[in-house]
Amino acid sequence: MSSDTIRVASLGLGWWSDVLAEGVTNAKGIEVVSCFTRSEDKRKAFAEKFDCASAESYEELLADDSIDAIINTTPNNIHLETTKQAAEAGKHVFLDKPIANSVGEGMEIAKICRAAKVKLSIGFQRRRENHFRWVQQEIQAGRFGQIVQAEANISRDRLGAFEPGHWRYTAEGMPGGVMLQIGPHYVDVLEMLMGPIVEVSGMLSQLVLPGDNPDVAGLVMKHENGAISTLNAGYASAGENYVMNIYGKDASALYSLHSGMYHVKRGEQEPVKMEFEANDTIAEQMAEFGDCIRNDSEPEVGGEWAARSLAVIRAGVKSANEKRYVSIDEIMASGE
Repeated sequence: MSSDTIRVASLGLGWWSDVLAEGVTNAKGIEVVSCFTRSEDKRKAFAEKFDCASAESYEELLADDSIDAIINTTPNNIHLETTKQAAEAGKHVFLDKPIANSVGEGMEIAKICRAAKVKLSIGFQRRRENHFRWVQQEIQAGRFGQIVQAEANISRDRLGAFEPGHWRYTAEGMPGGVMLQIGPHYVDVLEMLMGPIVEVSGMLSQLVLPGDNPDVAGLVMKHENGAISTLNAGYASAGENYVMNIYGKDASALYSLHSGMYHVKRGEQEPVKMEFEANDTIAEQMAEFGDCIRNDSEPEVGGEWAARSLAVIRAGVKSANEKRYVSIDEIMASGE
């Protein structure tokens, strides 16, 4: 199978399905061949845009032996059901983050895919950005020295783009609000660069967006090596910005969306601007998914990692609600 093109079908067909399908289009060795969602209009629009077939039901997709895998962008609360169906049909699964709304369901998804011997890849593309890859290499080479702390922020303006009743903005569909929706990306990067998080303190607020779900959140996290990191996430601010600052004893990396990456070494007075070519992280992710299927290899981010990463978010939400520090072990044990 090493030279075969991997044939995938898209399930869900929200706006993120389009982004992932465009990534497939830009990747080698993988193609979108079909799609399904309950809306006939959305099916037709997607099929026309990506020159693929459209199925009348999910069952029809799963029964098609020419389809190797499913790109699953359904709501979080049906990830387990839809992924289980795919795995039982022998289809590999690319699943958008978060893996589920609860750690228990996330671990069950990972277990089901392992048992069915199908690949499960989770959508964490931020870690693939060239500047973060460079930081990872510098840390692994020992040039940052001991990592001591980090600060991360994801701020997005969703006031004009808010869709009342959409599952992404409701407590039922996205329990934990903005931190569950966009926080996992930078939890993933922080753990990739600094090692596992073991304890979390969290705070949540609902300030600007209508509805019943937090639109501003903050976490303080202790890593296994003793380092401390913070993560803020918000849908309530004007403009959009991402920040990721990693501080080591011997060197630090300072990144923001608008100014790029700066590097400073101990003893230097001014940070040095670093230049990185922008890379298509979605296409890379999709190419890797195809390669894993073709070569029977493991994806960079699988189900077990994604479930533990989710536990950090769930610990933060529980901490905010109960006003206490919460360990990752507690959440992993309870499955909440």
